[in-house]
Amino acid sequence: MAEPWWRTGPQDVHRLEDRISSLYAERCHIDRDDNAIVLINKARTVHVPAAWLAVLLIGPGSRITHPAVTLLADSGTAVCWVGEHGVRLYATGTSTARSSQLQLRQAWLVTRPKERVAVARRMYDMRFPDEDTTGLTLQQLRGREGTRIRRLYAQHAERTGVPWTKRDYKPGDAFAAGDDVNRLLSAANSALYGICHAAITGLGASPALGFVHTGNALSFVLDIADLYKAEFTIPLAFDLAAQGLTSERDARTALRDAAVRGKLLPRIVTDIKQLLVPDGGDLPDEDLGALWDDGDTIVSGGRNWSATHHLDVIPEPTDPTPAGTAP
Repeated sequence: MAEPWWRTGPQDVHRLEDRISSLYAERCHIDRDDNAIVLINKARTVHVPAAWLAVLLIGPGSRITHPAVTLLADSGTAVCWVGEHGVRLYATGTSTARSSQLQLRQAWLVTRPKERVAVARRMYDMRFPDEDTTGLTLQQLRGREGTRIRRLYAQHAERTGVPWTKRDYKPGDAFAAGDDVNRLLSAANSALYGICHAAITGLGASPALGFVHTGNALSFVLDIADLYKAEFTIPLAFDLAAQGLTSERDARTALRDAAVRGKLLPRIVTDIKQLLVPDGGDLPDEDLGALWDDGDTIVSGGRNWSATHHLDVIPEPTDPTPAGTAP
């Protein structure tokens, strides 16, 4: 079989859960120095080992060289081009995944109502580990989740002394509406989406095939991020507002530090696997290069099948027009 267009296999790169979660870069030149990514601006030069980075978020005012992109792709590091506040994701590069097996499993689950409901229920069960949700419908679970989040907002407002009225968010421009806490929540959530997106694509799952959320290219990202907002972004936003740290950079760096302390990335990896493969099965992460045959049969690729099916000689087509007649 021909060599794949990438040069490294899954055994040659660091596991996603062992990597630094994310790095955001804006208004700088991104180049390569041996096996490190180099970030250069007027103030300083920073070297970052590419193989230890899960995702590089490239913001406005940045330019990146071809050797840098080659190194990131070969290291299995996801590359995301994002907006100034990280709200919008414009494009992504490759990741550590070398197999489509997990994405095929995800597609199978999301297209079967019974299995899709089961995955959605497991997501809600992760949010209510001490409660019995047996027998509750998805509508009831959504209502319970809404009540839990409102209660959390009130508790953190009382704990920090920061005034709170309601969640105020303007779709498409998360920082145009709301008070300091709302803007900090939007900034922290955007950074959380980036981390979850890197984990999902790094494992080889699809960001678009959501189970609770639907109709969005990042539906599964929103599904996974919702599992961690109560623990990470909500308390973080109130804490920062209480300290007078109200910029989006404050939220992004604070979430980065909290993600490292809380070992968020390995948790996301574990939770995604638990949701999609709850029986503990292990899907292969390799370049199978196979061909689909009739039914569920899979045959090997990278070979000529003509001899097997005796198609080495293709017969000349016969002329259906009878002799002596005009065509």
